[in-house]
Amino acid sequence: MSAYVYKIGKMDCANCAKEVEEGVCRLPGVESAEVDFFSGKLRLNGDVAFDTLKARVEALGKTIALPDEVRPEPVTSSPGGVRGFWRYLLAERETQFALAGGGIILVALAASWAGLAQSAVNALYVAGMLTGLWPILRSGINGLRINRRFNINLLMSIAAVGAVVIGEYLEGALVVFLFAVGEALEGYTADRARKSIENLFSLTPKTALRLTGATGDEEEERVPVEALRVGDRILVKPGVNIPMDGRVLSGVSSVNQAPITGESVPVAKEPGDALFAGTINGSGALIVEVTHPAADNTIQRIIAMVEEAQSRRAPSQRVIDRFAAWYTPAVVVLAALVATVPPLFFGAPFFDPPAGDHGWLYRALAMLVIACPCALVISTPVTIISAITRAAKEGVLIKGGAHLEMLGKVKAVALDKTGTLTIGHPAVTEIHAVDCMEPEASHDECAQCTDLLALAAAVERRTSHPLADAVMEAAVAQEVAERYPPARNVELLAGKGVRGRVDERLVTVGSHPYFDAEFSHAATLCEQVRAREAQGRTTMLVADDSTVRGYITLLDEPRPHAQSVIAQLNELGLATAMLTGDNPKAAAAIAEEIGVTDVYASLLPAEKVVEVEKLVRRYGQAAMVGDGVNDTPALAAASVGIAMGGAGTPQALETADIALMADDLTQLPAAIRLARFARRLIRQNVILSFGVKLVFLLLALGGLTSLWLAILADVGMALLVTLNGMRAGRV
Repeated sequence: MSAYVYKIGKMDCANCAKEVEEGVCRLPGVESAEVDFFSGKLRLNGDVAFDTLKARVEALGKTIALPDEVRPEPVTSSPGGVRGFWRYLLAERETQFALAGGGIILVALAASWAGLAQSAVNALYVAGMLTGLWPILRSGINGLRINRRFNINLLMSIAAVGAVVIGEYLEGALVVFLFAVGEALEGYTADRARKSIENLFSLTPKTALRLTGATGDEEEERVPVEALRVGDRILVKPGVNIPMDGRVLSGVSSVNQAPITGESVPVAKEPGDALFAGTINGSGALIVEVTHPAADNTIQRIIAMVEEAQSRRAPSQRVIDRFAAWYTPAVVVLAALVATVPPLFFGAPFFDPPAGDHGWLYRALAMLVIACPCALVISTPVTIISAITRAAKEGVLIKGGAHLEMLGKVKAVALDKTGTLTIGHPAVTEIHAVDCMEPEASHDECAQCTDLLALAAAVERRTSHPLADAVMEAAVAQEVAERYPPARNVELLAGKGVRGRVDERLVTVGSHPYFDAEFSHAATLCEQVRAREAQGRTTMLVADDSTVRGYITLLDEPRPHAQSVIAQLNELGLATAMLTGDNPKAAAAIAEEIGVTDVYASLLPAEKVVEVEKLVRRYGQAAMVGDGVNDTPALAAASVGIAMGGAGTPQALETADIALMADDLTQLPAAIRLARFARRLIRQNVILSFGVKLVFLLLALGGLTSLWLAILADVGMALLVTLNGMRAGRV
């Protein structure tokens, strides 16, 4: 079975996507098909000829193409507002029919005012109605024929023809015109929202300057970014968008990373630093080594993640979709009963009512018009995608509507310490060997202490924990990083430490609790370690085979904005907790400084999971924020897992439901506020949609509304919930 992706066009609402999905699934050879309204993508599993697929999609009034054949232009390149909508109307064949029909209606109105015979005026009304009705009726009939279902196009066709049958010529023509223009307005509005994520394509240049030849004698060659390979060197001139993910080989500049990470301040870049595709170079020229192919660079991964998030329906959206599946048929049945029961059983007029009243057929036709579920169906997804897209522009990747809704409901936030609440780059503050002859001597004056550091560095150079980086930095500074060869058979002791063989000796670097359980050492050493930990320092002990050689202390500073972030979370009514594998004294010192009240220290990865599960049971929903491999189980156990994208490990980013692309916690309160705002918009839209439907159903049942007013209210409601939902994209 083969998998294909196609681009579907001319979808005005989420119901259109459902129709295409059902119609394609009925084709022989199709195993499954899924159409996402906002991305406009059809994901198909099976084997079916493209011509057959195209015929089916076009029969349902839509277009189909391969994604590679479609390259959307940025929204800024086309006008918006009334001018943009007018161009949209002129560009579509269906709306051209509607405009032509509207022109005929205007002629008929003018003829009526001029005193033309009413029969001739009515004929013009019918001509205008039929002109605009043709594409609508054809789509409705094909929907019934293919999907065995009454769609809104067929309902509108029945309502318009029924209005003509009972002599309401002008109303029949207006229903068709207002419906066609309303559908086009919904499609235009949704198209503008859909293009907001597609605009990310414009962040990266289509070409790059590749350098060929020896260093110092390079030649510049402009090539498509798709032609670049990992290891190629490119020149990034000042003020241009960086075309590829890469690593700076030479040059110094500041880079605006806001399009990717949301950081408002440019970041200094020098040789060795990483660059993201789509970011903007500052005043310096850079020579960059390409580290990822064009199809797998940062901006492409963001686009893929956001498009995947669009296709993941939120819980509220799934509920509404299920409701809409029976809502329309139910209203159709109700309309049929309204049209037949009063005339048959109570002698009420069918379509020849007394003056000033409406017959029951007219009332049933009005109910058919109101049966359109577009406003209800689109009320949730337009809000979800607007919020997800807005978050992505600020450097927060939310992997689905379900995660956005859950983020808006969390009552507690658990945060890892190292690398999340702290900078994550601790520095070595003290090295003390047990056999040090001068305990008060500085690190570089004691041979035993520097040898202890060299042994620890030989093991830690094979790991990637922030503490390991600090040890290596100290070893390099003390010029002992190469004293011993890199350790062999390195084994990570989850939450406890690391060990490996150095010159046939088993060297272990680990926490104080682990050494208390596994290694015999002097009580005075324990007292010294506890004293350092009481000062908020992290300690690691070093053993050579079974002999404890000494300890190394490190200090990790809190992030500059950590205190402000915790204060904002508390203002939002959220409980906060710190989860860390570090010792209780070090954790308590950091917690006191930044304002976290609940601290859980000396936790193994499995114990972090237990604490997260306790928070979930206590508060109902709880989020976990972390960046390391040891945080991955806790991220998965939380109601919402949030990874620090800038410094986070690939495992944490993959497991998390939300990624903060910048190495910046300040995005967290903003993301929670956005999620809460989106949930409020969803509730508003659902209540408005239900309320207006109910009011007009009652008005139609009482004969107190007209067909054209019902369709105008329905179109207006769909537009209102769309615009209201799009507010999430501007918050």
